[in-house]
Amino acid sequence: MVKVLVVDDETPIVEAVAYNLKKEGYSVLTANDAEQCLEIARRENPALVVLDVMLPSASGFDVCRMLRKHSDVPIIMLTARAEETDRVVGLELGADDYVTKPFNMRELVARVKSVLRRTNGQETKAENAVVVGDITIDPSRHVATIGVKELVLSPKEFDLIHFLVSHPGHVFTRQTLLDRVWGSESYVEERTVDVHIRWLREKIELTPSQPCRLLTIRGVGYKFDG
Repeated sequence: MVKVLVVDDETPIVEAVAYNLKKEGYSVLTANDAEQCLEIARRENPALVVLDVMLPSASGFDVCRMLRKHSDVPIIMLTARAEETDRVVGLELGADDYVTKPFNMRELVARVKSVLRRTNGQETKAENAVVVGDITIDPSRHVATIGVKELVLSPKEFDLIHFLVSHPGHVFTRQTLLDRVWGSESYVEERTVDVHIRWLREKIELTPSQPCRLLTIRGVGYKFDG
């Protein structure tokens, strides 16, 4: 069974989320604080983490940062705060999705399914390598390189650079990139694309503030210029 780790210090929320996920056939692990979360994640290797931002011992942002040091496990953040800056912080730290409390339980379950579908899809790709200039994307091995240097990418960063490099010179809107990379069923906001483009520029551009590969087409979107 697919393991989902639910982390929240409010017991009623943990129990409600766990109940609904179990009804969908998931094996649910639970934790109430940062230490429990990190220990269970290390020991059980869950397929996804539902992580509350407001935890008693450390913030969910801190936990997300620590998880990302050693794992690409998908993370859905839960928070009672709706400010855009909080959502952006979560995405910049590597969260895959963001749900604001109070949330509809069916929506949360749908997001869990959507994130897991995208993750499982990454594991089964076996396409031919794409080579543009000195950049090579090999989906069968999930490896991206510039020259002889292998890039350290999150799963979604890999999917995004793979898609853009596969269509050099083509301009894509943020919504198109969300549909093609995150999936049409995704609830992720367009700002997510900007965040991931910024991360990729840090990794593939000589001067990220003056990109020559991942270009912004003002008022339209982004393109990869090989």
